[in-house]
Amino acid sequence: MNLSSWFHSSVSRNSNKSKNPEQQQSNQSDQNQQSKAVVEEEEELFGVTQQLIDYVKSFTSETFKNFPLQDHEAANSNSETQTSSNVRKDLSDWQERHAVIVLAKVKVLSQLRFQLCPRHLKEDKFWRIYFMLVKSHVAGYELQAVLLAKLKGNSMSNEKTLDTSAYEVEMAERNQAASIAPSTP
Repeated sequence: MNLSSWFHSSVSRNSNKSKNPEQQQSNQSDQNQQSKAVVEEEEELFGVTQQLIDYVKSFTSETFKNFPLQDHEAANSNSETQTSSNVRKDLSDWQERHAVIVLAKVKVLSQLRFQLCPRHLKEDKFWRIYFMLVKSHVAGYELQAVLLAKLKGNSMSNEKTLDTSAYEVEMAERNQAASIAPSTP
């Protein structure tokens, strides 16, 4: 630990000690409420609503085992890569994040997944069935996320274009000024 880090941590500890306990509790409560709001906002963004949770809780192992999945759909996914969160990488980024959140929120689904994979279903088939079952609940959220990503991508490319254009104009003005300036012998 360098000197500046040590100094910063000691100052912050001392300032926390100087506050009264009620103020510390109030600050902690505010931070907890803010973090809870951020988590709820993320859950809403990824379609993990109370309706979805209630629907997913109604799933049983038979729901997955007896799901009529087309053979050509099963053949299309031969990928075996997994992410560190143990959710298959053949999902889109949105689906992957949704899956992580829903597994954390709905323990019944997590238990079903443990019970079914890999003995009865492959991981990719489990998630394909899951997303087919919840399609009516999450399709709007996923579409909104795709549109938002496109908008962000467009705005970033517009900003780059504007920046490039500004540099080009500046360079053209500089070159023009250099060509007009009298040359010194």
